Amino acid sequence: MSALKKKLQEKIEAWRPRTTRLVKEFGEVKVGEVNIGQVIGGARGIRSLVTDISYLDPMEGIRFRGFTIPEVMEKLPKVPGGEMPYVEGFFYLLLTGEVPTKEDVEEVAEEFRKRQEVPKYVFDVLKALPIDSHPMAMFSAAIVSMQKESVFVKEYEKGNLSKNDYWAPTYEDGLTLLARLPKIAAFIYRLKYKGGNIIPSDPKLDMGGNFAHMMGIKKPYDDVARMYFILHSDHESGNVSAHAGHLVASALSDVYYSISAMINGLAGPLHGLANQEVLRWTQQVYEQKGGKVPTEEEMKQFVWDTLKGGQVVPGFGHAVLRKTDPRYMAQREFCLKHLPDYPLFKYVDLLFKVVPPVLLEQGKAKNPWPNVDAQSGVIQWYYGLTEYDYYTVLFGIGRALGVVSNIIWDRALGYPIERPKSLTTAMLEEMAGIK
Repeated sequence: MSALKKKLQEKIEAWRPRTTRLVKEFGEVKVGEVNIGQVIGGARGIRSLVTDISYLDPMEGIRFRGFTIPEVMEKLPKVPGGEMPYVEGFFYLLLTGEVPTKEDVEEVAEEFRKRQEVPKYVFDVLKALPIDSHPMAMFSAAIVSMQKESVFVKEYEKGNLSKNDYWAPTYEDGLTLLARLPKIAAFIYRLKYKGGNIIPSDPKLDMGGNFAHMMGIKKPYDDVARMYFILHSDHESGNVSAHAGHLVASALSDVYYSISAMINGLAGPLHGLANQEVLRWTQQVYEQKGGKVPTEEEMKQFVWDTLKGGQVVPGFGHAVLRKTDPRYMAQREFCLKHLPDYPLFKYVDLLFKVVPPVLLEQGKAKNPWPNVDAQSGVIQWYYGLTEYDYYTVLFGIGRALGVVSNIIWDRALGYPIERPKSLTTAMLEEMAGIK
């Protein structure tokens, strides 16, 4: 170990007890309108962001423009021959707050079709990366490589763009990027996992249908894609991916920089990787049981053994929700219809029935109900998408719909650059009365 690294280690080990004590003993001490626990604890629960695109209701789950998920699925126009709404219509709802007509949906779909052509240099960038690069790194690199295309940057650099008009070129960038994301994502998948056997897009198809086509996965995966993009589109502004996009955009960075940052935040294990971790855990349980579907009592005992062993049951619990995540229920309904006899779904179904009562009896979980990640990976696996690392790319396509909508509105309303104030540990100790 170098002298510098050793010195730093000594400083860290001496410092840690200070922050630990502040949180444990003085977490409720006020710092203005918030407390020390919130200041050190990642600003949890501090109300300091504004978005009208979505709101996370503790009892109803996510509301998109005021509509619950069941209402969204019911009211939006559906793709002919499919069960799920057009993603294009959902984007119209996020952007305007109004339920689109079929004509509105077709207009957005046509806009996406006109803009979906990806520049060749983007594919060259992806091919130049090592093939064992993480798909999220590839996705982020592809997005930021298109920054030179930004209409906002070109208009801003002319020097005559009014602040009130910042939203208009941002809108152009946003729609172009959203139109290209499915093609880029499918290219990454086919390049990395299918030996570079690329499937050309079919411009006659809607966004979800074309993505499934380019992935090489048959129906009803087109409905899976539509459902997945809608359910993962937005989740207020405070989660890491959404906030990263907002934060970077607040500096007037263009949509390409901002959505690349969003993707980078989504790639973190504490944010976007939960779905693959849940699936991996479910498969491990399946293997331990030798592929046999246990009874409810046997699964209940397994869950208790897991908890008593100091482990957690992944996919259950949520920072805000106090009921089963409606995103989970939408996917559950799809599974009950399309894969009710799939062994891994049977495990998920059993966990849905036995885990919440066990967690309630244990008494440690504020929210024992399953979240969106408790089921999404199983659906992907069933339809042959078995590459864990790719799942977050799917998440990223969906999340971009909400974050782009937010960025356009941030520019329209003239929200300023984000700049919270920081304090030192010594300042917090002084406020806590620690000498």
